[in-house]
Amino acid sequence: MSDETAHQPQPDPREEKFIVDKELLSEDQLNGLAEEYCTRYHGLNDTESPLAERSRVLTAIRRGDLVVWFDPVDNTAGLGVPK
Repeated sequence: MSDETAHQPQPDPREEKFIVDKELLSEDQLNGLAEEYCTRYHGLNDTESPLAERSRVLTAIRRGDLVVWFDPVDNTAGLGVPK
């Protein structure tokens, strides 16, 4: 280990993204996240009805294939795959 790597600042764990338990969110919040996910990932891909995928996205959330990530730095939440 060189002196340079020994003095590198460590990331602040309070700034790391974390998974929010879906049980803590209301149905409206989950629906909003699912709609945002559908429009973000399909809305610009020449899909006529990106919200048609919403029920599949909600099913993926319930199964745990998609989780709610919270970014405390940006104060935003979004859906993504679990790590």
